[in-house]
Amino acid sequence: MSFDFTIFWEAVTSWAFLRGAMVTMALAIVAHAIAMVFSLGMALVANGSNKAGRKSVAMYSWVFRATPLLLQLLFIWNAVPQMFPAFKESWFTPFIAALITLSLHQTAYQTEILRSALRSVGGGQHDAAKALGLNRVKTLWFVTLPQAMRVALPPTGSEFISLVKMTSLATVISLRELMTTATYTISNNFRFIEIYGAALVYYLVIVSALMMAQSRLERKLDAPYGR
Repeated sequence: MSFDFTIFWEAVTSWAFLRGAMVTMALAIVAHAIAMVFSLGMALVANGSNKAGRKSVAMYSWVFRATPLLLQLLFIWNAVPQMFPAFKESWFTPFIAALITLSLHQTAYQTEILRSALRSVGGGQHDAAKALGLNRVKTLWFVTLPQAMRVALPPTGSEFISLVKMTSLATVISLRELMTTATYTISNNFRFIEIYGAALVYYLVIVSALMMAQSRLERKLDAPYGR
């Protein structure tokens, strides 16, 4: 079977594929934003003096980093409604299930990134802030976080790019993201090369744009340290 450019182009320019790409990006952006908020708090706890808090964060990270994301998606979508009847209501859609799962999964990885980044800031920085009369909150906001984010940015950007690609696993719970759209289209016309090729183009464009944005942001943050 030869490659049909017409079918390929129709898929690339179709509303279904564009909508699938929008769902993919919306899911990744919102999940990552939620993960960033929770992971910062958990990273601070992990670096804190509370032993019970540190163990709780370590246990959370262990569970979500040691189990496959696919299993987590299926567990949230199928098992959680059996345990909690509230999740059987109409509000619990595939998008919400995927959002919860990806947020929990990403929080575990982002916590480790931020924990290491926060620890990379030398103790002398905190002593200097204390000498200037800054309290703990101001020290964190004006001294620790700006320096830690320079360290955390490269792995954080890589995690987000990986998250965009991991959204394709949501096809197992029938979320109409980009990969599911491609699968449904193939079930109608059985044109594997053209449809998978169209999905490939979308992923290449999205990820390439994100990689360029990450590189540009890293250069901007490194500018004060350049020649």
